[in-house]
Amino acid sequence: MLVITRRDGEIVRIAQETLVAGKTVPAAPARRRGPAATYEELARVAARAWQPVESERLGDWELRAAVQEPSPGDSTGRRVGFTRRANSVLPLGDPGRPLDEALGFVRRWYADRGLPAYVQTATGGAGTQERLCAELVERGWEREVSAELRVGALAPVGDLDVETGHVALSRSVGADWLGRYQRSGEVGPQVLHVLGSGPSVWFATVPGGEGPPAAIGRCVVDGRWAGFMAVEVDPARRREGLATAVMAALARRALTEGASAAWLQVEQDNGGARALYDQMGFATHHHYHHYREPERDGPGGGVGQ
Repeated sequence: MLVITRRDGEIVRIAQETLVAGKTVPAAPARRRGPAATYEELARVAARAWQPVESERLGDWELRAAVQEPSPGDSTGRRVGFTRRANSVLPLGDPGRPLDEALGFVRRWYADRGLPAYVQTATGGAGTQERLCAELVERGWEREVSAELRVGALAPVGDLDVETGHVALSRSVGADWLGRYQRSGEVGPQVLHVLGSGPSVWFATVPGGEGPPAAIGRCVVDGRWAGFMAVEVDPARRREGLATAVMAALARRALTEGASAAWLQVEQDNGGARALYDQMGFATHHHYHHYREPERDGPGGGVGQ
């Protein structure tokens, strides 16, 4: 049985005896929409925007973890990792040993921290990891989440004709901002560490009255790049242009720091966000995926996207 990885990450199995002919498909030509960038450059920029609490090198792979210890009185001893992006392997080359041996090391490393092992891969661009995806699937690893990494010019976002005076920017994450953020669960030290990590981090907040903010966002400026993430709006306040205002305010700040290009990550089933980013001129650069190790006996921790 042959295992083939499509550019969007979809796995296809073909019986070998049915194959008549095949050839290696070259990398996609340079994209004309959005800033020019290699996969490795963007992978490293994105990783710096979601920095782990601890990491270890395995050849050209980086093992990353941001773990919260069990809560007092939690009899399960369950440890929790905040975001797969800060709790997964970033494989940007050769691990320096055979793949099975490398994956064994990965599984033990995460098991020691009470977490399942994840490997973050990419498909659909020059230098991405279609072959590694197929090899993981052959070994029983399961893909849990897929998303797109999109890029675009920064100035058009900052030039959007939208009022941003009601958007407050801060260098630190506050309790009000966290009150709107939907991905953190219990806010432990590892959450604050990851959210506050990055070369130049900004948090945006639109007040919402007595309750949580009406909208929030986060931006990490890193050289020429500005990364947008955690853009969330109160469901009762959607279609008021709040997400656009948050991104425009953050973009204007990033432009003053010398950034000229923008990136963001969006899950493939988030139609509303994808439509908004289409209007802003963002184009898909590549797809990225998180593969989870095969199930093992015993309790394990959890990791959010």
